[in-house]
Amino acid sequence: MPLMMSCQKEVAQPTLTPETEALLVGLTEMPKQGIMFGHHDDPLYGIGWEGDEGRSDVKSVCGDYPAVMSFDIGHIELGANESLDKISFDKIRKEIVAQYNRGGMNTISWHLDNPTTGGDSWDISDTTVVASVLPGGENHDMFLGWIDRMSDFMSSLQTEEGVKVPILFRPWHEHTGSWFWWGQKLTNADDYKALWRMTYDRMKKNGVDNVLFAYSPGTEPKDSTEYLERYPGDDIIDLLGFDAYQFGNRDQYLSSINNSMNILEQVGKAKNKPIALTETGYETIPDSTWWTQTLMPAIANYPISYVVVWRNAREKENHYYAPYPGHVSADDFVLFYDQPQTLFAQDVNDKLYQKN
Repeated sequence: MPLMMSCQKEVAQPTLTPETEALLVGLTEMPKQGIMFGHHDDPLYGIGWEGDEGRSDVKSVCGDYPAVMSFDIGHIELGANESLDKISFDKIRKEIVAQYNRGGMNTISWHLDNPTTGGDSWDISDTTVVASVLPGGENHDMFLGWIDRMSDFMSSLQTEEGVKVPILFRPWHEHTGSWFWWGQKLTNADDYKALWRMTYDRMKKNGVDNVLFAYSPGTEPKDSTEYLERYPGDDIIDLLGFDAYQFGNRDQYLSSINNSMNILEQVGKAKNKPIALTETGYETIPDSTWWTQTLMPAIANYPISYVVVWRNAREKENHYYAPYPGHVSADDFVLFYDQPQTLFAQDVNDKLYQKN
């Protein structure tokens, strides 16, 4: 095993593609322009529809696509044809390329299965899973194969001209909670960092050169020390964020966001890295003015590059986070869209990939 690790260290690390370097510059400079709005699985399905060409609940409400589209590739590790949300990877690939071609950004999360139990990401029945995939662990070789399949997918994201689409990858997220098998109470800090390092090194060994990496805990950290407790390293991470949802009342949400934003801004400045609200939302958005009176005040005063709300599920009732035509918050979302500070696809199509 030491010999294998030594050989891996001798492999030349691929440099980033020019387009991926440009995305990092764009993310860093974006707060001078405004805040990009994003939506998970936006062009794949929505309320009452699935797979319609060119359709998007966000676009149906405001006339424009989100500047950021988020996708998940859970089950790519299994060699499956469809993701955990039952979307073909060919379709996901097509929509990622389409978003890049319109000048927007793509970010990817990975809700991969539990390699020990065969359960999903939320299977927390075993506290030895992370240790089992690290070097020397019983699942290590299998897990390297999982990373290889994920790497192949990342490298397959290419335009017709052969340009690799830049991706902001967000694995091992919300680790400060304990609802994923890589979460706070399921592993220790050293093993969590080692999981990140192994993922990064293996992807680089596989020649992946079109991916930036995001670190996104939840709102649990109370200060910068707690935020960085399991931080894998400046050489790995390109963007800092956190995930936060509104579960209680407005004041509770705003207080939580404000606390986490202050930490995020502090760490971002110290490390000279762009920051973002990597996941947020209010399920079913029952507040008709949530966009302008809650979300906008939550983000307006911080130098974040983007904000992403979660998906509009077509297979679960009352599991949606963006408006659709006729929704109680649709009119307010148009007001949110009209704010000079919010950026959608048409706003960033000539800005995001500009090079210095």
